[in-house]
Amino acid sequence: MKSQISAKAILVSILSVGSFVAPGFASTSDAPVTINVSVKRFAYEPSEITLKKGEPVVIKLTTEDVAHGLKFKELNLNTKIEKGKTAELAFTPTQTGDFVGHCSVFCGSGHGSMTLTLHVTE
Repeated sequence: MKSQISAKAILVSILSVGSFVAPGFASTSDAPVTINVSVKRFAYEPSEITLKKGEPVVIKLTTEDVAHGLKFKELNLNTKIEKGKTAELAFTPTQTGDFVGHCSVFCGSGHGSMTLTLHVTE
């Protein structure tokens, strides 16, 4: 009889833990997508990114040559990337359209042509 009670107690414990764990697995769709972007004079690679409205994203920017920046005025996003370091822009797009980001730290003669385009779709 004692072993039956122990077995039932173990089974109930496992099922209880499972009910707490399962919701965590179900919410993985809410986890942000990470997109790596390499930044160098005078380009972002990739230079265009397609995102979905309402889906969280982290744009991870790295640079090895000089300090750079990235600013999306329409999206109120701005960051600076120090030489040899990484910076992140974490956000959830709330509107559709094409948004052009520009380098916000002067980095040389081609600075004005440095752009990264975000295409946000439904």
